[in-house]
Order: sequence, then structure tokens, then C-alpha cells
Amino acid sequence: MSSEGDQYAEQAKKMVDDVIALAIKRLETDLSIMSEREKTFESLKYSEMSRESTFIREDDYVIENISWLSIGDFSTQTAEKKIDDFIKTWKYDKSWLYCIDYLGCDEHEFDTRHRFRVRWSVPTRRKPIPRATACVYFTFQVSKIKPKSHPVEVFYVFETNRLVHRPGESRFREKWLKDIIESKVMMMQALAF
Repeated sequence: MSSEGDQYAEQAKKMVDDVIALAIKRLETDLSIMSEREKTFESLKYSEMSRESTFIREDDYVIENISWLSIGDFSTQTAEKKIDDFIKTWKYDKSWLYCIDYLGCDEHEFDTRHRFRVRWSVPTRRKPIPRATACVYFTFQVSKIKPKSHPVEVFYVFETNRLVHRPGESRFREKWLKDIIESKVMMMQALAF
């Protein structure tokens, strides 16, 4: 059975490689027929596409993180303070304001999961009550079976997204908050009350 599974895995890998090769070939073809004016757009970083240059990474960028709580040190107040400290490492415009709310906890067999909501908005003098907000949900997973000196596991997700982030592993983008708010405003404009 495992050799059959290996065949499926090998076949799937070949299919994915073929699709990627075809996509790169299309990008190369599209690039070769572009005018010089089109090539100068900011979105095109390189004049030659390859598998290596498709994903542009900033090697010198360091994702900041903080030291999180240990299981023995956990409390909702200290967790809220740690979220605030972590958010201060993010790069965003100072017009954004946020508040942190404790949403409660879920008991599981081997851990307790504490949930927090960080609600973001951009109030202005003309509109002190924003039309829409964007939320980031933090979860602190406090183990019941690990030693008290082990760190608490922390995860966070952006509203409307399913991608689960871990502190120190993904770079925050202010655009994510803007996209959430824009989609809510567009939805409200489409609805007739």
C-alpha cells in the first residue's frame, strides 16, 4: 500500500512542478511582449522571471518578537499586556487605534485556550466613531500537562482570514487591516437599509 501511496505522491509532485513550469513560461512570454513602459512599473522587480525570482524575499528584514509568558506566569492581565507589547513591534501608521478585549476561555482535556480580540480602527476628527473595525484574534494555549516553566503557545488570526500566525514567524502587514475595513465598508454600501 505504501508503494502505491508513493506513486500518488510522485505523480502529484510532477503535476505541481509542471503547473509551476507552465506559469513561469507564461510569465516569461508575457514579459517579452511587454512594452518598455510596462516593464518599468514598480510591480515588476526583475526583467527575467525564474523560479527563484518569483518569490522576492527581503533577507535583511528581521521579524520582531517578544518573550512570551510561561505557563506558571499566565494570567489574563499579563497576557493582555504581552499582546500590547507584541503589537508595539508591528509597523503601522500612528492613526490606527486599538483596544484589547478578553473573550473568555475554552477548557480542553490537556489545555485551556484563552481568547482575546484586538479591535482596530482609524477614528478621525470628522468621524470619531469609525464606520468599520478590523479584528485580530489571539489565542493563548495554556497546557495542563507540561511543566510550569514551559512557554504558553500563542496564535493569532486576522478577521476574515483562516491563516493562523505565530508570533515571530510572520511579518505584519498594515494592508491586512485596511483590506478588512474596505471589504466591510463596501458590503455596507451594497446593502440597503
